[in-house]
Amino acid sequence: MGWRAEQNGSELRVYEPGKDDGPAYMRFARLLGIWNAEGREIAELAISDIAPDGEGGLRMTGASELFEAEAAWTAVTDDECGGYDVKLRFVYKGSEPADFGLTFGCELIGPGRPDWMIPGAFYKENRFEKNLRRYPRYDYRGGNSDEMVSDYWSFRSDRAALPAVFAWNDEACGALCTDEMSELGLSGLGFKGNAEGTAIWLNFPYREEPVTFVGDPLPRPADIVSARFQPGQQVMLKLKVYAAGPDPHAYDPFVRRMYRQHAAEHDLNPWMGLEEAAELTAHGLYTWHYNKDQGILNETAAFDREFNNNVKGMGDRPHMHVGWVSGAPYAYALLAYGRKKDIGAYTEAGIAVLDKIAGGVSPSGIFWASWVEGKGWTAGWNPKSDWLQARTIAEATLFMTRALTFERERGAAHPDWEAAVASNLRFAASHQREDGNFGSYYNCQTGHVEEWDGAGGMLWIAALLEGATYFGENAFSESAVKAGAYYERFIRNEYIYGAPEDVHLTPTSEDAYNAVAAYVHLYEFDRNPLWLELASSAADWMMTFRWTYNLNFPRHSLLAQYDFRSRGADQASTSNQHLHNYGLFCVPEMLRLWTYTKDRYYLDRTRDHIACFLQFIAREDGDFNAYKGMVTERFYNTNCFQPKGMMLTLSHSWCIGLILYASQEAEAYAEALNLQPV
Repeated sequence: MGWRAEQNGSELRVYEPGKDDGPAYMRFARLLGIWNAEGREIAELAISDIAPDGEGGLRMTGASELFEAEAAWTAVTDDECGGYDVKLRFVYKGSEPADFGLTFGCELIGPGRPDWMIPGAFYKENRFEKNLRRYPRYDYRGGNSDEMVSDYWSFRSDRAALPAVFAWNDEACGALCTDEMSELGLSGLGFKGNAEGTAIWLNFPYREEPVTFVGDPLPRPADIVSARFQPGQQVMLKLKVYAAGPDPHAYDPFVRRMYRQHAAEHDLNPWMGLEEAAELTAHGLYTWHYNKDQGILNETAAFDREFNNNVKGMGDRPHMHVGWVSGAPYAYALLAYGRKKDIGAYTEAGIAVLDKIAGGVSPSGIFWASWVEGKGWTAGWNPKSDWLQARTIAEATLFMTRALTFERERGAAHPDWEAAVASNLRFAASHQREDGNFGSYYNCQTGHVEEWDGAGGMLWIAALLEGATYFGENAFSESAVKAGAYYERFIRNEYIYGAPEDVHLTPTSEDAYNAVAAYVHLYEFDRNPLWLELASSAADWMMTFRWTYNLNFPRHSLLAQYDFRSRGADQASTSNQHLHNYGLFCVPEMLRLWTYTKDRYYLDRTRDHIACFLQFIAREDGDFNAYKGMVTERFYNTNCFQPKGMMLTLSHSWCIGLILYASQEAEAYAEALNLQPV
């Protein structure tokens, strides 16, 4: 990576390695912007001098009557991605205390309209115009901030899995990165792109503007925070600068670099090992979620059982999706654990739930999405009440197939399961478009594909391949291969969207999990190296949702008091900003991906995810106000839905079930994972 000083040392240009005279670069035209407590910029600290340090880096200085700053840029030479580590010293020379904030930023010069990434928090435009859920959206033309549409955004750093902001144009990628916390408090990230140009920045402390997203469709006012400076006060800020080519995957070397750094600085804190986690979650899933009368796994169970009794059980949710937030994956995990440990009650419960799901085939030939007490079978949480979503159904089919395989190996037959699974697989293959697209939403009565957009159907690939093995149907594997060619475009574009029912056509971590599972299975089917490349690329994108560092929670919050370590947790989505454990869904595929690629990064980051969610499994009644074996769905990492440091006090069947599933699947890799309770 190279740099060049321009205009008598008053401007710095940073280039992609090998492109030191190209038309695209990061342009640093000032040292700092300085703003007051109202958020209005009151001063701009110009660059007065730029000088090389003799080792590939530089020193930059600037001063005015009230402010003085010096930035030391150290070239990173021992890393495959390069870049600069910057230490910026700022001095306030005023005679009276004052409140203000600092902005460090640059323009990205070059042709083309910009794309963005704030890992875990913002991807490209982030929300299509047609999306039915409202959350921050970028529009080059501007927009109405009351509708959360704008050509610029600033966010708190704790919204990001890695506190970095990336920008792309047609010729280059540039990024700035800092720590969640600085000497001035919580930091911030921002960007702007319109006809006037493209810019990215870091704020100290944070600003959220033009509005603040708190999780619901109604935006809150901008949140502008400043710091109190005393006369003569000095501040040291640490940040990173990275430049690369325009490849949409250019973020990956830098994310890997920052992960290595953060892994050395932010420890894991698993409370237990895999065996204890499996034992506790099997108990929790059976005790608090299995509804024997209805043959379902209740989706939620309230931590507070007295409160739940007082409100006549309304704290529990006696509903069951067949996949995703309840259903087949977790019934299979309970069945498998019961068989292995010879616990008849668990085995019987798992079979009963799978029997229930097998009996819930809609008129279209695929599973109903959800069973609701008082209503029976329904279509789930979709844009329209008669639509069924592909991912939910494909996931149920996948795990019903795994249950069939598991049971057949033990001499047990389930013809009703077989008939239901075969019906679903034949539906997927027969409704597939010629280009390989399975569609995302189906009419529950007719089976008509109601919406083709998105990657919601991608998980049919894994289901069809496992189904092809179980039933000996070559047509299923042929359909899966055709789909692999179609869904490649989503991975290449680094924008996979459409997996969860409740966030219509939104980029989510769950889309990444499905892509990893699908393409690992494709590689295992025919050993085509293209599939392994795509699985790896999807895994890299997945890691942009995964925390590289431990959040600084408010001192008196529950998560701080229990010393919860967020390294390894995943952001649910750009719309649902909270930490969740759904990445456990693809633990076996991620571990196999590591064995195929020999890329230890995949092992390490999978270990982090498992270790993170070996925390907060209730070890006994009363542990963090829960009952033995309970697991929450949400850990709050920022000002979204609930205050930072809180935890949702509902146990979720999918959260328990995924720990139970992943704990069993990971046992074969226990030595490599080396998960030692602290």
